[in-house]
Amino acid sequence: MERIRAGYCTVPNPYNPRQVSHVSLRPADVDVIVLWTRHPLPLMRYLTELDDLGYRYYFQYTLLGYPRLLEPRRPTLERSIEVFRKLAGRVGPARVIWRYDPIILSALTNVEYHEEIFGRIARSLQGYTQRCVLSFVDEYVKTRVRLRALEAHGLDITYRGDGMLDGDTAQIAQSIAEMCSRYDIAPASCAESPGLERYGISPGKCVDDVYIRSTFGIDVSGRKDPAQRAACGCVISKDIGTYGTCLFGCKYCYATGDFERARRNYARRDPTAVALAHADRRREGER
Repeated sequence: MERIRAGYCTVPNPYNPRQVSHVSLRPADVDVIVLWTRHPLPLMRYLTELDDLGYRYYFQYTLLGYPRLLEPRRPTLERSIEVFRKLAGRVGPARVIWRYDPIILSALTNVEYHEEIFGRIARSLQGYTQRCVLSFVDEYVKTRVRLRALEAHGLDITYRGDGMLDGDTAQIAQSIAEMCSRYDIAPASCAESPGLERYGISPGKCVDDVYIRSTFGIDVSGRKDPAQRAACGCVISKDIGTYGTCLFGCKYCYATGDFERARRNYARRDPTAVALAHADRRREGER
């Protein structure tokens, strides 16, 4: 909100902090703000201010309810559903997109587990969202060691190989599609290779020009963002967030490589800095 009020922010390159971009946040220069979150409650007190300033925005809200072994510090499932419904009541169900992402298959979180938990969440969110985005977990260098350390607890994760749907992933996809239909939620995939369409799960875009046009009545570029991976369908945007700052400690998170470093980054955050990223702590007037 400090950056919104100032009308701009800077964005250090995460791989080269000396390379800094300047991004205007003036309402006239911003088409839409897309907010990814596990817990939007702290921001909700400012939504009226955003509305009064003329910003358009929508939420990508991750809600999974995994065991604490995987998500040690997330809000409880009941609390997350409560906040989701409160947010949808405030901005409308079209502007709160449910993310069931990533889907992790293991002995602890098997097909039956996902069918039960997804059904419970979908039933609770009927009428509070119109879209569910899903993807299967990918194996990242940042997550490999800590996920393998959980194998003794039944988390011997099965990764979807070569873009193919095997028996378990196919069953989950079919079950999710059926439950989405039952609860009036449109399913879409995120950065997934082909195969899910046969179950009625269309390739999705988190930054989606078609969705933005239908929701806000404006046209934005439909050109794919070249900075994103090949399977990603998102259109061109500017990411002003930063890695290594979340405190929830989800074991599958590729955006946080070192949880202790994330805690240090959070502890030294500076709300008056011109960048949201911890790499740039310069204050106003010091640019």
